[in-house]
Amino acid sequence: MTASTGNAAERKVGVFEAGDIREWRGHDVVDSEGHKIGELEAIYVDTSSDLPAFATVTVGLPTRHRLVFVPLAQATVGPGYLKVAHGRKQVKDSPSISTDGELPSADEEAIFKHYGLTYQPGTSGERQLARR
Repeated sequence: MTASTGNAAERKVGVFEAGDIREWRGHDVVDSEGHKIGELEAIYVDTSSDLPAFATVTVGLPTRHRLVFVPLAQATVGPGYLKVAHGRKQVKDSPSISTDGELPSADEEAIFKHYGLTYQPGTSGERQLARR
């Protein structure tokens, strides 16, 4: 994983490399205060840049898991975890999909709005997010 300078225990995430993304699946995702949110499931890239933009996190009861979306901007990595810049409640309240579901293109904008981010589909209406 490419990371900017920082202390050895925790570094700001620069750009996830494709191989590194697979290595981080299943690791804990924690909020800005270090509270566990869930486990990293997948990365969604911005289709205009092909850079990681959101992660999906597995949350919920063991028999009722779902995937919630969280932005990767300002995320940091530590030993065995990914820390995101948003609180646990905000992440758990974000739009979600089932663990075997796909994000419908019509639902993309709601994810961006939940975090106060600008949604910009392609000029011909292309999706802004793609799963990697």
